[in-house]
Amino acid sequence: MRWLRDVPIDDPVDRRNAPVIQVIALLLAALPPLMWLLRAVVPGVPWRPGEVVSMLVGLSVSALAALSFRLVRGGRFVAASRLLLLGFAVSALLAHAATGFAAQRFEQPLLGVWMAIAALTLGRGALWLMYAGVLVAFGVGIAVDIGVHGEMAARLTDLAVSAAIFLMLSIVLDRSSTALRDSLREAMARGQALQAANARLQAEMAERERVHAQLVQAQKTEAMGRLASGVAHDFGNLVGIIRGHAHRGLGADDETRMRDALAGVESAATRAAVLTRRLLAFSRADEETREWFGPANAIAGLEPLLRQLLSPAVTIRISLAAPLPDIHFDRIRFELMVLNIAANADHAMPAGGTFSVSARQDAQGCLLLAFGDEGAGMEAAVLARIFEPFFTTRPRGQGTGLGLSVVKELVEAGGGSVHAESEPGRGSVFFLRIPGRVPAGRHVVAA
Repeated sequence: MRWLRDVPIDDPVDRRNAPVIQVIALLLAALPPLMWLLRAVVPGVPWRPGEVVSMLVGLSVSALAALSFRLVRGGRFVAASRLLLLGFAVSALLAHAATGFAAQRFEQPLLGVWMAIAALTLGRGALWLMYAGVLVAFGVGIAVDIGVHGEMAARLTDLAVSAAIFLMLSIVLDRSSTALRDSLREAMARGQALQAANARLQAEMAERERVHAQLVQAQKTEAMGRLASGVAHDFGNLVGIIRGHAHRGLGADDETRMRDALAGVESAATRAAVLTRRLLAFSRADEETREWFGPANAIAGLEPLLRQLLSPAVTIRISLAAPLPDIHFDRIRFELMVLNIAANADHAMPAGGTFSVSARQDAQGCLLLAFGDEGAGMEAAVLARIFEPFFTTRPRGQGTGLGLSVVKELVEAGGGSVHAESEPGRGSVFFLRIPGRVPAGRHVVAA
């Protein structure tokens, strides 16, 4: 029956009513011709007076029903419904005029059905027009009965009772159909509002992702700026070392001393190359690329950059409790998190101290990271806000307040969690928990 619903009708109420109207139209188009055909072929049954007129009326209604069905299939639902109801009203009027009111008494429930169809398909206006048409048909039928049988008082009483019954039916249908249409209209309005809200939400999510990407890039730029001064200083030292070895090599008077000088040059150049590769890798493309990697190698590879980021008075202590699970993360953003926390630790220890990094695996196979400093610590009010964007305790112009909020965003985007513990005078510790995957051949071991 899907094809009955497949009609080009825009109004949702009409589209829902279209299958019913099509079924009624098909029945009215098919049944009367079949019935009259059967009546014509049955032998030995004479035609009664008025039957030819009834046949013509029935066949006319069938033709109108067939046309109504065609109109619905073409998307003209309102025109089809009006034509169908008009055909029925005219046929009811002709039937009452031909046989009288009393002869049509058993057909009155069918009139109620058509009034319900009018209310549901075309609304209250069509309903009350159908009620008026029914009253006209009743009046014509009563006039016929009075002309044939007399008994005017009894006939008029029948008319009044039937008119009152159909009036009550019309009132009920009016309120029910109106409430149904109002409810559907409200539901459609809510649906449209939900669609609009969903569109706004999608736009806000896209904007949030765009801002988040800009935020990450801003943090990378800030970290690169902090690293640049340290890298420049180290490169100056390495260039000095290379020049010193080259000078000694040029002044060497034997092959052994020259080889030692060249080895020193190679060692210094290797250190410079490693530092350059780490810096270039950190500043590469902005697109997030998640991959499975071992955090131990990533943290160990960050040590040269950490030494550039932290002041010379800060000592780095790294403790990795093997075995560690692999994590599914963007490696550059993982490194950015570590550098952001390290930058905060460096700010918290202007006189120097120890920045500690520890990693272990929990019973669920997750990676647990802890970053500690020996700074002044934080009050509870400050601790409660450290992950808020743009919140900073630094003087104006010396910090964006975005570093720790970026850390929180990145960890939670990877399905993890982050929290901090701190007390005044006892430093701070930041804890990160990131979902991991135990490499094949190794079991989860809680540390």
